[in-house]
Amino acid sequence: MKSIKVTLQEERTEDAWFDLSLRELRVGEVRFYRANDLHTGQWLFKVCIDKENNRTMVKAIKCPQGRLYSQIEGATMLFQKSLNPDLYYDIVSLTQVDNEGKVHREVAKTVEEIPAPIKDNFQVKTYEEATGKKAPGGHFVTLSKKDDDREMITLFLLERARTLPPEERQKNMDLISLIKELRKTSIADIGNITAEQFSVDREALDKLLADLEIKGRIKRLDENFVKLA
Repeated sequence: MKSIKVTLQEERTEDAWFDLSLRELRVGEVRFYRANDLHTGQWLFKVCIDKENNRTMVKAIKCPQGRLYSQIEGATMLFQKSLNPDLYYDIVSLTQVDNEGKVHREVAKTVEEIPAPIKDNFQVKTYEEATGKKAPGGHFVTLSKKDDDREMITLFLLERARTLPPEERQKNMDLISLIKELRKTSIADIGNITAEQFSVDREALDKLLADLEIKGRIKRLDENFVKLA
């Protein structure tokens, strides 16, 4: 996915972490990544590789600012070996926000609940298809390459962050990066994306673009197109 860029920051051949699911201290390879998501903002992740147990843990150690994002900081996702030894699975659980503004996760029970970006970019299987085991509730899982940390981090963002309400994601919207990412920098294209992803209406977008133009960050080619200055 072009809108998510993940960059390796540090690699440790041996380090330790506490695995909550196993309730024990584990030792193995640890890598740190910085992720820039045009839809949610800047992140820092810790990836812990437990080769002995054929599992990888992805942990968000720094999140974008915001009351809802702060509740995801420290959250983890666990990827485990599937029937295919080259693929790891994770049970699809999506972030939800209750009436009091508290963040929690709910396991996806139908394919229709799973966001399109996940279905379009990853294999989605039933838990039984992926593991050969039965689980109550008919869970769905995604499959990613066992050695591909970037795929796992991308899944974290798609399941945990991009499912937050648009008004929360709007606070970290990066119009400059979005304009740079688009091949055709028409205002209509920018408007379609910001309306869909961040619930930004055309009036608000025009004000944001005007502010960037005044600051010399972008140039308006005519009434329909803009480009980076």
